[in-house]
Amino acid sequence: MALKEYLGAVILEIDGKEYEVESVDIDHKSGRKLVKTMNRKGKPSGFAQGVHEWTLKLTLPIPKENAPDWDDIVGAKVTIYPVTEGGTRESYLDCVAMDDARKYSVDNEAKVDVTLAAMDRVEE
Repeated sequence: MALKEYLGAVILEIDGKEYEVESVDIDHKSGRKLVKTMNRKGKPSGFAQGVHEWTLKLTLPIPKENAPDWDDIVGAKVTIYPVTEGGTRESYLDCVAMDDARKYSVDNEAKVDVTLAAMDRVEE
């Protein structure tokens, strides 16, 4: 059995500026809905296409100086790509900040959780 290499850490860019990031969670919803009808089988008849939704949840350390105002993100391009060679770049277009929450704890550095909504996703 051949040894496989998997993607590891990623680089995060927002409008071309690189940010230190601890974690990135990407949630995609296809928007499809079941079409339920009353029939003898008691099962859905099929599905209807809907609107795709992308939600990005970022956890970043808070810098001591020049901390970005996450509330100002409107229409941003967010690009995520692997640190090592290989893999593809994913870009999320027209991102808007939905919310941000700061976290402080006794054992760790200060962090901020930022939630972004994207209008589209492309592979570059």
